[in-house]
Amino acid sequence: MNIFRLAGDMTHLASVLVLLLKIHTIKSCAGVSLKTQELYALVFATRYLDIFTDFISLYNTVMKLIFLGSSFSIVWYIRRHKIVRRSYDKDQDTFRHYFLVIPCLLIALVIHEKFTFREVMWAFSLYLEAVAILPQLVLLQRTRNIDNLTGQYVFLLGAYRALYILNWIYRYFTEPHFVHWITWIAGLVQTLLYADFFYYYFESWKNNVKLQLPA
Repeated sequence: MNIFRLAGDMTHLASVLVLLLKIHTIKSCAGVSLKTQELYALVFATRYLDIFTDFISLYNTVMKLIFLGSSFSIVWYIRRHKIVRRSYDKDQDTFRHYFLVIPCLLIALVIHEKFTFREVMWAFSLYLEAVAILPQLVLLQRTRNIDNLTGQYVFLLGAYRALYILNWIYRYFTEPHFVHWITWIAGLVQTLLYADFFYYYFESWKNNVKLQLPA
């Protein structure tokens, strides 16, 4: 554990809490992509297959449970909550997310560290996480109505991955033989997808105007 890894974890946790705060207190999921949330639920479900078999630390187990529980809770809120689901804009959230799942699975079957079920699923979760934000970004471009909490949620998600890249750089120079190409490449792709959003987020903050993405 180092400061970049801890900051990344806390930023990731903050992003989830911000989204849950919006959904639970305001009873609205306006501007939130169900497709992205379903992809994240699949990411965590396939990544944490070892949660009840391999104990690393209490911190590790608690974080896994939080991300699993929160991701499925958000999906449930949007799909089933009698008030929240009314604010879901399914006519705008039309990204065909299964077009992301299938290629990521095929890549994981070919490019992995070891050909076992758990390792292939781990690689699949990394590839899928790299592109899971796409339906959310497309929805924000279509609606162009980004409230503060939704904007903060997406920003924190991007910041979490950027901090993890700093964590990998730090570990590369401080730990012998620390090389994880699959993780690095997937993380870099994921961070690059946020580049455009980061630009407009900082522009809106600098000029004190409402965040809008170009159509």
